[in-house]
Amino acid sequence: QVQLVESGGGLVQAGGSLRLSCAASGSLFSLYTMGWYRQAPGKQRELVAAITSRGTTNYPDSVKGRFNVSRDNAKSTVWLQMNSLKPEDTAVYYCNAKDLILLKVYWGQGTQVTVSS
Repeated sequence: QVQLVESGGGLVQAGGSLRLSCAASGSLFSLYTMGWYRQAPGKQRELVAAITSRGTTNYPDSVKGRFNVSRDNAKSTVWLQMNSLKPEDTAVYYCNAKDLILLKVYWGQGTQVTVSS
């Protein structure tokens, strides 16, 4: 069982920045595709960033150019740097790990990000 622990959420003004961290347990972190998702009240959970084991990244248009995902396999950690934040970025942000070999998915507990206008 992989445990994911997010940190770094909080309250920030529009235009500001936050950096989220996700630390993973276990020894297979380097093999996982890692993702950041968010869920706002009354909305479906959506992907905001993903990074493969080889470092290939993917972003939806809504955050492209503002968010940056990175990982350090030696530290079993993935980060989400969020810049130029907007009120519509307000949501609970979740870390996600996909084991594409065992076909398992793991989720963190989530961290709240609130962007005030």
